[in-house]
Amino acid sequence: MSTFTVNRKLLNPKFEGYKFDFVDQDQVVSRYPLQHSATQATSSTQTWLSFHEVQSRITHNHLAVANEGTSAVYVDEDYNVILVNIAPEYLLPSFRVVYELPRPVSSSVAQTHPEYPCASYLSSEFLLVSDGFGFMYLLRTNNLGPFELAGIYQLVVDEIVQPFIINSADQISPDHGVVILSSSHRGPKPDASTKKSTPVDFDIWATRVDLSQAEPSLVARTIHVAWNRRGEQVPMLSKYDASRKAFMLIGGTPYLDLKAAVLPVYEPSLDEIAPIPRAGENLDAMQVDPARPPPYSWTQTSDSVTVAFPLPSSTAKTTISVNFTTTSLTLSVSDLVPAAVVPLPSYSSKAFWDGISPSSSYWTWDKEAEHSFGILTLHLDKQHEGTKWMQVFASAGKSAAAVLSPEDVEVPETLDPSELWLIRESLEKYTAALLTGEDASGLGLGRGVPSLGEGEMDEEVDSSVGRTAVITWINLDGSSPSWSNPGREYPFTLLSTLLPGHRRDASFSLVLKEGLDGPAYVLQPVSDATDSDTVARWTHTSTFPALGFVLASKQDVRFTHHNENLVFALESGLRNRGGNMYVYRRAKPSEAWAKQSVMKIGDGAGGALLGVGALCIEGRDIILALTEKQLVIVKTW
Repeated sequence: MSTFTVNRKLLNPKFEGYKFDFVDQDQVVSRYPLQHSATQATSSTQTWLSFHEVQSRITHNHLAVANEGTSAVYVDEDYNVILVNIAPEYLLPSFRVVYELPRPVSSSVAQTHPEYPCASYLSSEFLLVSDGFGFMYLLRTNNLGPFELAGIYQLVVDEIVQPFIINSADQISPDHGVVILSSSHRGPKPDASTKKSTPVDFDIWATRVDLSQAEPSLVARTIHVAWNRRGEQVPMLSKYDASRKAFMLIGGTPYLDLKAAVLPVYEPSLDEIAPIPRAGENLDAMQVDPARPPPYSWTQTSDSVTVAFPLPSSTAKTTISVNFTTTSLTLSVSDLVPAAVVPLPSYSSKAFWDGISPSSSYWTWDKEAEHSFGILTLHLDKQHEGTKWMQVFASAGKSAAAVLSPEDVEVPETLDPSELWLIRESLEKYTAALLTGEDASGLGLGRGVPSLGEGEMDEEVDSSVGRTAVITWINLDGSSPSWSNPGREYPFTLLSTLLPGHRRDASFSLVLKEGLDGPAYVLQPVSDATDSDTVARWTHTSTFPALGFVLASKQDVRFTHHNENLVFALESGLRNRGGNMYVYRRAKPSEAWAKQSVMKIGDGAGGALLGVGALCIEGRDIILALTEKQLVIVKTW
């Protein structure tokens, strides 16, 4: 079952679109040159980068915001740690070099590719900075002068210093912090004759930092690793949930425990087995039941839904009873109908996925006497025109497979209405297969988009919106929580994460893709630490309508973040032309229009966008956009 359940009352089927809201750029956007330029260049090596390594570097955020949301830091091209402070009165930035990292010697990691330098605040007192070559520096903050070195750490894997990036840092007690690191893991190089590339995975390291022993020292200590996981992609987001005392890793794949027991061997079903005959055994006498076709077929347009049920052609029209309400269907066939091989449809006040107009809905019966089966067709008039139904019935696919009733089976939509007759053909082949034992596989119910829909759908563009992700929960000791259902993580499409640096007391939320919309889900904390029910509960609290649709046209977006009311999509600004920031405002379920704004972040001289964050000043978010040569400040409204 999905971790994220949509509250349909918060969807807006009548939403028409976004209207442009003019914003005076001179009043909202300010640009300030950087005395210490940032960069996204790294040292060259003899190794190549995999697709996911390149993807990680593109989405890397070079700006780190303080826990209190009052300052930020970045590492410049000369490995200086730069502190950015914003004066609340006039929102003027000041820049100060607070620490100089030793310049790494690239020859020491000639066989491994270095990562970008990055920083993360452990608390208001401590800052962690990695140089991208395998060393991490613990710095004690200072409001006036330079930051004080409190320790140097290195990640050693198989006696080799391993480059890494800092995903998150959390102080879990007064004397201890836990830092989540990720690094590339290259498997054994395949034989040259196979022409295959070296497999690349990613290790996730949970490391402990003892703050009670934070003392100035120039000797690097080996990082203490609490636990290690591995996945196929770099995590998009890492967060510690104090109420559950567990870490949440959001990534394109689950992150597996390398020490966990091997999953049981897959046992194929009977219809997947090709048996080998034994002496004296007659395999022709063995019969495997064919796959049962769906109980109905269906299609939809912008204003109607068509549902087709197969019935024996001998069914009399007088034995069919169909009643519609605004929200449900009651359907039954009299017992006078001779017993059929397949069960007859029976629905009692079965809730539709969305509302219909009963007065304009109707049904037809095409008995087709020359065939074994006829088609009972329901023509449903949508109450909310333009709403895309995910299923015919609200309960379809909601129950576990073991207890799923026939009327609650999840039935995919048949895209071509002209092929609804295939359900009758499927039933005839199915019944014939039951009698003759012939193969009944491959009975599809649709083969494509109807001719009128050709050119209206761009599946490649739609599928590129957002990133497919799953959530992996990990306890402090590295084990998997019993409630997290490890190994069966439910995938979803992530559109936006919470704005970095947005008020720390704000609830953690995600914006996912649901059809064309972007529902926002908030993670509910555990109210009682002794409560055994610590399962992660996500609540649908609001919706950014048509967010997936509008983001599909933004091909240069590098960061997409949100707060309670706004979604910010920031372009990378390639080829020195400068990038835009698109802002979409949340709409109430009753509103047909919502506001959108466009602001020019780059002016063509600042270079590519490298990082984004928010400072909370006087109760509102101030967006910081770090480019290669400028700091851009955007006032929210």
